[in-house]
Amino acid sequence: MRHGRRRGRLGLVQEHRRALLRNLARGLICSQRIVTTHVRAKEASRLVDRLVTVAKQDTLHARRHLVRELGSGSEHLAKRMIEAIAPKFSGRKGGYTRTLHYRIRPGDGASLSLLEFSVPVTELVEKKLKKKKSAKVEPATKGEAEGEKLKKETPKKGGFLSALRRFFTGHEEGR
Repeated sequence: MRHGRRRGRLGLVQEHRRALLRNLARGLICSQRIVTTHVRAKEASRLVDRLVTVAKQDTLHARRHLVRELGSGSEHLAKRMIEAIAPKFSGRKGGYTRTLHYRIRPGDGASLSLLEFSVPVTELVEKKLKKKKSAKVEPATKGEAEGEKLKKETPKKGGFLSALRRFFTGHEEGR
């Protein structure tokens, strides 16, 4: 029984609420738009607005703060926040996200909302220089090309056919 145990926001204990908001924030950073219940969207909006404010500082401390808030393994998300999302909001002092009523969920009647950044975030992806692949040298004659194919088609080790082949040739294992 839960007599005397008061739960906080969203009706969840602190650990579950933190995990839920982290996942919603990660989803928003990755896809720039998520659909969730209205109450969850408003709470996630508060978190993401704070994270954008931190990301606008563009310091090592800010990067570490973002990683701590978004959870371990989110270094690429912190980088994305600092390099792609925060510059879009450099002239703003708040209101980085918006919550729009979307529809009513048919199963339980919950009010769904669309949570998105208030300014469209299109990343300017730097074209990474692809590693130069070694130039394939064309074989001078047709015979050389067939020789290369023969080298590639080595018989596979193991398997049913290999065992059958060894049996017929008399190279059984263990005898």
